[in-house]
Amino acid sequence: MHTVLIKNANVVNEGKITNSDVLIQNEEIVEIAESISAKSSDTQIIDAEGKYLFPGVIDDQVHFREPGLTHKATIASESKAAIAGGITSFIEMPNTSPQATTIELLEDKFEIAKNTSWANYSFMFGGTNDNLKEILKVDPKKVAALKLFLGSSTGNMLVDDPKVLEEIFSKSKLLIAVHCEDENTIKTNLEEHLEKFGEDIPMEYHAIIRSEEACYLSSSKAIALAKKTGARLHVFHLSTAKETALFDNKIPLEKKKITAEVCIHHLWFSDEDYEEKGSLIKWNPAVKTKDDRDGLWKALLDDRIDVIATDHAPHTLEEKKNIYTKAPSGGPLVQHALVAMLENYHRGKITLEKIVEKMCHNPAILFEIKQRGFIKKGYKADLVLVDLHAPWTVNKSNILYKCGWSPFEGFTFKSRISHTLVNGKIVYNNTKFAKTSKAQRLEFNR
Repeated sequence: MHTVLIKNANVVNEGKITNSDVLIQNEEIVEIAESISAKSSDTQIIDAEGKYLFPGVIDDQVHFREPGLTHKATIASESKAAIAGGITSFIEMPNTSPQATTIELLEDKFEIAKNTSWANYSFMFGGTNDNLKEILKVDPKKVAALKLFLGSSTGNMLVDDPKVLEEIFSKSKLLIAVHCEDENTIKTNLEEHLEKFGEDIPMEYHAIIRSEEACYLSSSKAIALAKKTGARLHVFHLSTAKETALFDNKIPLEKKKITAEVCIHHLWFSDEDYEEKGSLIKWNPAVKTKDDRDGLWKALLDDRIDVIATDHAPHTLEEKKNIYTKAPSGGPLVQHALVAMLENYHRGKITLEKIVEKMCHNPAILFEIKQRGFIKKGYKADLVLVDLHAPWTVNKSNILYKCGWSPFEGFTFKSRISHTLVNGKIVYNNTKFAKTSKAQRLEFNR
């Protein structure tokens, strides 16, 4: 029997911080108590004195680029970066090459992850204008959700036929996760800026081209359709303050039919950062104004926004250095997401309990993930030990993404991840990795 005992941890779980020991046998947490003694000489003991123990972070939106785009990233490389950042489970998007729009192609991705992933995994099935029959074959107990791009992004999986959309919303039993940007608004804005600047549009205009109006128009339509059809809708990566008014904070998460997510970059950067960062902070939806960022923070803290994710979407530095019209949108974030939120804790913007709620508990509740997201007896031992007072600076030598860069490069974080456990195994220990992981396919209580 494989046994790990974590001693003297400040356990952050379900809105409380308690000093406790946590005993793990094989894959599961078997005891949480004020004091637990090792029962055998081969028990691995972690002294967590002064550190904080979180449930493993569940990132509900990543792009790990495999298959087909492996010059940017792989499931192996990015999941390894994720566990160094305290993310023990991820849900990956379908816009790979080929796109995961059939059951067979989706299962191909599961097979890659089974053999190479460092973190627990699931994948979203991709919806298109013409694959409703395949959508209806997907087993909700085995697949995280259906992903629909209502605005074009990497991979061009735009679903723009209103009749098809209504049919998908009406008939699918899957949770529907959506990228919301209005394509016609973006096209009109882009044409205006191309006329003014040519192809080399200054990067700060990205937030005007992919505008507040484009986001709000699309989000409001998706929500209206969900209300009309009764579909279970999750709106990805909110980027505007205006959109937050579309969501409710008066309903417990377990009963919400319409939920929302915000990403690290929209909570951290604003349009004032384009001058320094340029295309490195070019995302879809765009990083917008300080007022938008403030509005997103307000909605996150008052529970109109339910989940914090990364939308980790790496491209090579060579690709990102292109002019505006050729530089792809997206950037790598999984290694630095949790420490970025802990930086906001140090700044007094959010509590540790709220970070755990939004990054660990709520994704598990929202996607109905079995036995994960909490520090509880009988749950899988996906755990993260954090040192809040161990500064480190992001640089090329410690960036683990295959693309080799980060929008946080040069920034000194006050906190660091000391240990990450996946299914009871210590897979990351003070910058050192285990030889293998014990990652598993996520299961859903549906």
